[in-house]
Amino acid sequence: MSKISINRLTNANVYLDGGSMLGRADEVNLPVLKAKMAEHKALGMVGTIEAFAGFEKLEGKIKWSSLYADALKKTANPFKSVQLQVRGSVEVYSSQGRTEEKPVVALLTVIFKSIPGGNFKQHDNVEVESEFIATYMKLTVGGEDITEIDVLANIYKAGGRDVLASYRANIGG
Repeated sequence: MSKISINRLTNANVYLDGGSMLGRADEVNLPVLKAKMAEHKALGMVGTIEAFAGFEKLEGKIKWSSLYADALKKTANPFKSVQLQVRGSVEVYSSQGRTEEKPVVALLTVIFKSIPGGNFKQHDNVEVESEFIATYMKLTVGGEDITEIDVLANIYKAGGRDVLASYRANIGG
């Protein structure tokens, strides 16, 4: 029996403020959670280290399959946040075939920073992209919390564990 287990994200759907955009998005690029690292060197140290100094901004984008007025209206106001949810299905394969299907859920609070006009070309789909910045993101796979970040509340959880609890207590908030 093979010990290899393969996960395949097979499809997904996008929701804006709870409204389904089924069949309207071609692709969603979720933000990459990238730690900012600050270099530290001091007398008596044989080398230099990098230490955690926060996170880079959380940028992403949605590529739409056409111009959809309801989606474009949600993305048109850079002063109002939108609840973005991306729900996917991961199929798990082993030597016995597909053995399991797991939900993948990304919940985000985003502000759209680009309002697409689209490109028009005969016999081709319109390509429209909406870029966003996220202030909150939570990723869950198969019901397990992977990561959660709330930039405005100084919350970061890894594997369900709040790793900034002491930090918040130390700064009084």
